[in-house]
Amino acid sequence: MSEMGEFLFLSVAEQRQRLLDGQASPTDLVTATLEHIDSVQPALNCFVEVWSDEAKQRAREFGQQKISPEIFADRPLYGIPVAIKDTTPWFGHRVTFGSATHRHHIADRSAHVVDSLLAAGAIIIGSTNTPEFAHASITDNPLSGATRNPWNVQRSPGGSSGGAGAAVASGCVALAEGSDMGGSVRIPAAWCGVVGLKPSLGRIPMNALPGLWDTLSHHGPLARSVDDVWEFLLATQGPSLLDPWSTLAPLSRPQPEDQGQVATMRVGLSLDLGCWAVDPEISTVVESAAGVIGDAGAHIDIINAGFTAEDEYLWLSMWGVFMAGYYDDLLETQRDILDSDVVRLIEAGNRLTAAQYKRLELRRTEVWQRIMGIFEHHDVIICPTMAQAPKPATKIDERRRPSPPDDGRFHAEDMTAVWNLVAPCPAVSVPGGRFGPGADEGLPIGVQIIGRPGREDQVLAVARHIETWSGSPTWRPELPV
Repeated sequence: MSEMGEFLFLSVAEQRQRLLDGQASPTDLVTATLEHIDSVQPALNCFVEVWSDEAKQRAREFGQQKISPEIFADRPLYGIPVAIKDTTPWFGHRVTFGSATHRHHIADRSAHVVDSLLAAGAIIIGSTNTPEFAHASITDNPLSGATRNPWNVQRSPGGSSGGAGAAVASGCVALAEGSDMGGSVRIPAAWCGVVGLKPSLGRIPMNALPGLWDTLSHHGPLARSVDDVWEFLLATQGPSLLDPWSTLAPLSRPQPEDQGQVATMRVGLSLDLGCWAVDPEISTVVESAAGVIGDAGAHIDIINAGFTAEDEYLWLSMWGVFMAGYYDDLLETQRDILDSDVVRLIEAGNRLTAAQYKRLELRRTEVWQRIMGIFEHHDVIICPTMAQAPKPATKIDERRRPSPPDDGRFHAEDMTAVWNLVAPCPAVSVPGGRFGPGADEGLPIGVQIIGRPGREDQVLAVARHIETWSGSPTWRPELPV
C-alpha cells in the first residue's frame, strides 16, 4: 500500500493533524481515497455511487485556503472524506435504496445528517450499498448485487449498512453514515471489526424517512475507533426541529481524565439475553471483555435480560408494517423486480389490522418496563452483538445453509433488533476479538454495550476501554486487490 494509502487508515484526528501540518492536502486525501476505492471496489462492492468529480472539486476549493486550527474549530471534519448510505438523500444525487424500482431516483432534498456533515467540512465521497429498502442483515440486492466482507469475501459484511461497514474496515473512509432500525449499524460493525453506534432516539436528527414519527429509526456512524465515533456524533447531533424526537441537549466529549468513569459503573452482563444460541467463541470474547471492565473497577452482575423469541417477532411485526406503509404501492406495478423477502415483509405487514398493530404497543411497553427495571440498578448492559459468525455473502448461498437444530434455543444471528424496541437507549458494537482456527478463523467478534437513555458518553467510555484491550483500531484485513 502506498504512503497515502496508509494515511487512509489513520484516525480522523490524525488525518486532521496531517492536513494542519501540511503533510497532505485535501486533494491528496481525496485522490488517495478514490484510488483506494478503485482498488477494492471490484472485490468488495462497497459503493453504489462514487462522486469523484464533485469530491475533487470540493477538495480543490478547500486547498485554496490556508488550513489553520481556526478552520478545524468551526469545521472539525474539514477535508475528511466520508460516505453516506444509499438510503440517505442528498439533494441532486442519486439514491436508489438498493432497489431497481428506484434505479434512476434523484433526491429532491437532503437529510439533516448530510447537511451536518457538509457543514462540518466533510467531503462526501460516495454512497454505500444496502439490501433493498434496508430490509435485511446481509447486503445483497437485485440492483447492485452483494457487498463482501473485507476479512473474508465469501462472507457478508452484514446489513443493512453493509457497504458502510466494508468501506470503513477496508480503509476507504474513516467515517461512514449508516442507519439502524434493527441493528443495521451494529451488525456490520460486528462482522467487519469496526465500531458502530445506534444513538439514543433523536440524538442525530432523523428526517430521511417520508414520515417523522417512526420510533425505530436512527442515523449512526461506523468508524474504526470510538474516538472517530465521537467525531461523527459531535458533528451531526441535534437537537433540531426537523425531527420531533430530537430534543436531547447536546453532548460534550469527555475529557481524557474522565475516561476512567468505568470504574464507578455497575454493569449487567448477559451472554444470551435469555434465549439466544450463541457461538461459544463469541460468549468467551464477550465474557472476557466484561472481565476487563471489571478489572477497571466496575461491578459486574450476571443478569437475565428476559428476552424471548416473541420479542424478536414483535420487532419483526413492526418492521413489516413499516415496509407495508412505505412500499405497498410497489407490489401492484413492480412486484416482479422486488426482492422476494421484501414482498413477504410487505404482505405480512398488510395482514395486521390497525387494532393488532396498536396492541403491539402493549407488548413493547412490557419490554420497556423490564429493561428499565435493569437500568434502575445498572449503568450499562453488555452482551454479544451477533450470536453467530458472518453469514454467506449472497442470498443464494445463505439459503443453502442447513436449518438450525431444534434445541429449544433461538437461532437468529443478530442480538440487536430487540434493543430498537427501547429506542431511547443508545447501543454500540465494538470489536472484542476474533475467531480462532477453524472455518471462521480471523473473523471479528463484536461486543454490544447498551446504556440508559441519552447516555452515549457511558456506552462509549466502556467501548473505548474494550477497544484498547482488543487493539481493534489497528486491525487490518488482508484486502483482496
